[in-house]
Amino acid sequence: MMGAILGDMIGAPYEFDRSPKTKEFPLFSRYSQYTDDTVMTIAVAEALMNARGKTDAETKALLVAGMQKWGRKYPDAGYGCMFYEWLFQDDPEPYCSFGNGSAMRVSAAGWLYQTLEETRRAARLSAEVSHNHPEGIKGAEATASAIFLARTGADKAQIRAYIVGGFGYDLSRTCDEIRPAYTHVESCQKTVPEAITAFLEGESFEDVIRTAVSLGGDCDTLTCIAGGIAEAFYGVPEEMRQEGLQRLPEDMRAVLNRLEACRK
Repeated sequence: MMGAILGDMIGAPYEFDRSPKTKEFPLFSRYSQYTDDTVMTIAVAEALMNARGKTDAETKALLVAGMQKWGRKYPDAGYGCMFYEWLFQDDPEPYCSFGNGSAMRVSAAGWLYQTLEETRRAARLSAEVSHNHPEGIKGAEATASAIFLARTGADKAQIRAYIVGGFGYDLSRTCDEIRPAYTHVESCQKTVPEAITAFLEGESFEDVIRTAVSLGGDCDTLTCIAGGIAEAFYGVPEEMRQEGLQRLPEDMRAVLNRLEACRK
């Protein structure tokens, strides 16, 4: 999950079409800070860990409570308008969103379960509480599935085949083909395929991060998604991990530590 958080931090300075459109840029600066992507990634992780053995309805209740708890604790992290309102409602309902928020927050689902079926169920539930449009659900399931496959030994050809066959995403374009015209779009449809393509082309964890940032678009979220998959496939360099951890508050680091313990 640290890979997703690093992607968020490193991509954040280049959000809103500020990408250099090149892989040559400083990985960290004073502007490399966590955003709503990290806050909600932490929230979903904590909720899913608390939901072990629970029913779908109980799991959804924990997800809503967790997102609202963390969102209200960190209200200025950069949430979209509709989701911000959702965070502060007394009885929040899903609002048929296909925004990429469902995919950027889902990485823990790729790590916590022993089967692809369980992984997809958890990803679906995490999306449905707010982003219950079919594309919002698909984005979350595809991202979690790619993480699960990467951490359980699938190669990139197998991951590509599963995502294309299972979710219908077009992964035929290269990053060089995507990059020139790609702009800031906050939908799963226009973020998840590009993020997965950046992962597929990258040659190391850092190279995946640099490739994702070079595409532009909704850069923190795209790189969050790509980084989450890259961590499962390559691992995270310790120097980058420590740099990221220094930029997180203690309560978020505690959830990461708990997730690490759950994985052992």
